[in-house]
Amino acid sequence: MITTGKPGRLGVGVIGAGKVGAVLGAALRAAEHQIVGVHAVSETSRERAEMLLPGVPVLPIPEILRRAELVILAVPDDALAELVSGLAKAGHWQAGQLVLHTAGRYGTEVLAPASAAGAIGLAVHPAMTFTGMSMDLERLGDCVFGVSASNMVLPIAQALVVEMGGEPVVIAEADRVKYHAALSHASNHLVTVAGQSAGILAGIGVEHPERMLSALMRASLENALASGEGALTGPVARGDIQTIESHRAALADEAIDEDTREAYLAMSRATALRAHARGLINEHTLAGILAALGH
Repeated sequence: MITTGKPGRLGVGVIGAGKVGAVLGAALRAAEHQIVGVHAVSETSRERAEMLLPGVPVLPIPEILRRAELVILAVPDDALAELVSGLAKAGHWQAGQLVLHTAGRYGTEVLAPASAAGAIGLAVHPAMTFTGMSMDLERLGDCVFGVSASNMVLPIAQALVVEMGGEPVVIAEADRVKYHAALSHASNHLVTVAGQSAGILAGIGVEHPERMLSALMRASLENALASGEGALTGPVARGDIQTIESHRAALADEAIDEDTREAYLAMSRATALRAHARGLINEHTLAGILAALGH
């Protein structure tokens, strides 16, 4: 294993030059760590590595593990366990080597085969969507990272996050799946809802639905983050049952995608139940809304 020679600086290897791995590698490089190698398979990932990590050699995984003091595993969640165990069986992990994965779903237990060989496991997940471009480096300043590690090495994981410009928040090992589900629900489903709404608008002839939705969705998100469900507006919060009935009828049109219709009804029901639980609507209004939704 190489050393950088500078106190507190690490030789870092990046396995997976996807949108996340290349950006985090660039952030650590900006913090004066040395990127000793990157593993990139596709042409796109090689181009991304060249853009964000210029001059860093593209190397086979075993060579990266031989050189690196800190190994970043930025691979798809479902590929992580097999990769870690395969490298352990081949004897590539080194005692004292830091191994950090970026998968939101897992804590450090998935790194057990590496730990058995003496490596030190860290789970560091950025709660942000990535473009894989240099703009992501600036966004890291507003990014919270979900961090899991043993108490002895937790400060190392936290320090690495701070060096990348982010804010570390400790997530218990047993809570990682719930943590990841919450982030996926907030981010991925927001994209789905935006796409569905844009589809309806495009279907009635609106040429630039994204423009119509932009101010509304940005304000709604900002208000929700600032005020929670107290920011809720619209027909459910007002108890406008006839409006909800008319929405359901309009969405029954064959031109509307079934997934859009089902999502609207399901989210309206969830919104009604939460509005009732928080005293925004009474029992009678809740019953009327659920009936209007066909529940």
